[in-house]
Amino acid sequence: MATVLTVLAALFVLFALVLPRDYDRFAVAEFLRIPVEGLLAVVLVLVLPERPRRVVAVVGGVGLGVLLVVKVLDIGFEEVVDRPFDLVLDWPLLTPAVDYVDVTSGRFAAIAAVVSAVLLAVVVVFLMTGSAVRLTGVVGRHRPVVTRVVAVLAVVWISVAAPGLQVAPGVPIASHSTAEFVYDHARQVRAGLRDQEQFAVESAVDAFRDTSADQMLTALRGKDVVVAFVESYGRSAVEHPDMAPKVGAVLDEGTRRLAAAGYASRSAFLTSPTAGGGSWLAQATLLSGLWIDNQQRYRTLLASDRLTLGGAFRRAGWRSVGVMPGIVKTWPEGEFFDYNRIYGFDDLGYRGPRFGYTTMPDQYTMSMFQRNERDAEHAPVMAAIPLLSSHAPWSPQASAVDWDEVGDGSVYNSMKSGEAPMEDIFGRDPSVVRDDYARSIEYSINTLVSYVETYGDDNLVLVFLGDHQPAQFVTGADASKDVPITIVARDPAVPARTAAWGWSDGLKPGPQAPVSPMNTFRDQFLTTFR
Repeated sequence: MATVLTVLAALFVLFALVLPRDYDRFAVAEFLRIPVEGLLAVVLVLVLPERPRRVVAVVGGVGLGVLLVVKVLDIGFEEVVDRPFDLVLDWPLLTPAVDYVDVTSGRFAAIAAVVSAVLLAVVVVFLMTGSAVRLTGVVGRHRPVVTRVVAVLAVVWISVAAPGLQVAPGVPIASHSTAEFVYDHARQVRAGLRDQEQFAVESAVDAFRDTSADQMLTALRGKDVVVAFVESYGRSAVEHPDMAPKVGAVLDEGTRRLAAAGYASRSAFLTSPTAGGGSWLAQATLLSGLWIDNQQRYRTLLASDRLTLGGAFRRAGWRSVGVMPGIVKTWPEGEFFDYNRIYGFDDLGYRGPRFGYTTMPDQYTMSMFQRNERDAEHAPVMAAIPLLSSHAPWSPQASAVDWDEVGDGSVYNSMKSGEAPMEDIFGRDPSVVRDDYARSIEYSINTLVSYVETYGDDNLVLVFLGDHQPAQFVTGADASKDVPITIVARDPAVPARTAAWGWSDGLKPGPQAPVSPMNTFRDQFLTTFR
């Protein structure tokens, strides 16, 4: 039993040292490497007296346990948001993750997930510490044998490291990945600590801070302007071979339908500050004209007096509103965006079911916006509307109904709905998940096209865009953070002003369509329609 425990302890330590930080790299070859960090640790134990050796074992075990926990967080973040976990800036993102589990799998599942994660982290650190202490004792009791083994392994390590020998393509036998991992995260921590100072410098520059009302948005006077964020609508939807034929067909058909109704449309790409999640970061980036790629920047932005796109319209005389179907609690942050009115979930009067994470179908959201803000005689309105129907898990989906039948949402009660379990995404064939995702994007795009056909006029300008790409298991590895953006208008003066942007004609941006950082759109828009 003692021998078995020692072998298990050694394997556990080895597992922590060679575990890849990216799930896509999981392969047997990755676990056949020789970690130099392990050899150096054994050498340190060999030269230390007994008491310091025990202290080093405990400290090293705790450190290696924490490192393993951070590697697991990296794997999760790489899989969902396509980047490693940031030890300084990313802790607030765990709350939305818990909320997602709560909505899609139930409160009990969310509590169980949190408790399990905390307990697992504690157990990992405890077991790793115990393993380090046990192995240190073995080294102390068998110094001659261990010394010879380490000497042989060190020679092997140097021999295979010099010529770069690999156990598999891209997998060197001589590993120093843990040292690289620690170094990368140390640099990341330093950058995170300096980020607030850098953001203060960036946010101090605002070309429109002091622009007077009579000099702002003069080219859009009298028009209703809608900025709709389509959840998870990324470049992959129009270019990935599994999804592009379906989504592309809907975009092409939408272009023809709008053209038949007299509307022109142009499209391009914006690079989002986030991927896989963090919609609020993308929305804040577009509306503020600042690059908001972490929660620290978001909180700093909310405490500032930065002019947002909604605030610019309000200053120029528009009624500015935010239609926020995903806001189910109090939202004091909304004051920053300078809306005359914010419609949260409780203000929209929805009496239908949830569809997965989605609080209400996009068609209902647009219908309530129309009824509350555009049906009667009204002053020009600018609305920012985050749409949710294309939010993961993408199944089940609402179906389109006649606009006259939307009512209070009760019409959706006869449709298949409910809470989609987590395995609907993570345990299914990726091609099936992509099909569900593509179908949800088709629904959202068709909803916007139908809205323009039904309620549009010469004074409607619609801008719709994705907030971010979906998770990496949908897009595939190495996908960009680009999202499509489209502007639609019937008044020819609007597309005429945007001609200099060089955007593609139609709802679908072409492969050579311009790509701009998302934070540049506010200034581009305000400059063009000044």
